[in-house]
Amino acid sequence: MELRALRYFVTVAEELHFGRAAERLGIVQPAVSQQVARLERELGVRLLDRSPRTVRLTEAGRRVLGAAREALLAADRVHAVAGNPVRIVRIGTAPGPADRLERGLELLRELSPDFTPVLVELPVTERLKALRSGEIDLALARGMRRVSGLRVLPAWSEPLRAVVSVRHPLAAREAVTLRELAGFVLRLPAREADPPLHDAVTAALRDARVRPSLGRPADTTPNLLVEIGSDPGSWAVLPAGQITESKRVRSIPLDPAVAVDGVILARDDETVSQCAAVVVKAFA
Repeated sequence: MELRALRYFVTVAEELHFGRAAERLGIVQPAVSQQVARLERELGVRLLDRSPRTVRLTEAGRRVLGAAREALLAADRVHAVAGNPVRIVRIGTAPGPADRLERGLELLRELSPDFTPVLVELPVTERLKALRSGEIDLALARGMRRVSGLRVLPAWSEPLRAVVSVRHPLAAREAVTLRELAGFVLRLPAREADPPLHDAVTAALRDARVRPSLGRPADTTPNLLVEIGSDPGSWAVLPAGQITESKRVRSIPLDPAVAVDGVILARDDETVSQCAAVVVKAFA
């Protein structure tokens, strides 16, 4: 079994798209497809369900993904022990706009050119599991202050904004208070999907002493934005960096301003600790 095939499979699993995986790897798409197909034949299982529009992990693919990441991490450690360090840093991230990621990665390359960052997009609960198991080296998160068994390193502060349909009665405002919004239906992120964000929003409401009517919890931020855009009677509160520009929704600053802290999560691991401070500086 070749490490190359494992690396190609992991990249496709993270991107869920052969074209994007090939672009990230810097090779042509047929080469990625051939290596993944060869790995499937060697293992005797189907790792990915492919259709013209989607790529999804099978149950076997999900099991193999974790083991493949561990094997690649072990190979990197062998290179490091041999005196030829491969400074790959796997960073767990959330779905959504990539502005902060792009700025952070550019600065990270300037601060430490020997690092090779690899982004792994995972829901926050899966991010924590992957970090604890060693499948990723660091994780970006919002709103966390203490996490059992992990180091929490404050990196940035991000304003929370109200998100409304362009047809919402308050959409033309330059700023809005939580009390003014409280007469409309609030859509909160589901707590099991993003506990820190859910708790940050509910804490802001508690501090403002408002109790709006609650609508159905949102499963993902992209879906929430689409649903808010079609419902002029609802609203949401999201970090500015999670809001995608759209002709159907408008984000409005809160008055008084409310912010959520962005943090880097890391294990108490000597090798990881060497790069954690650099990553914090890059994403500040």
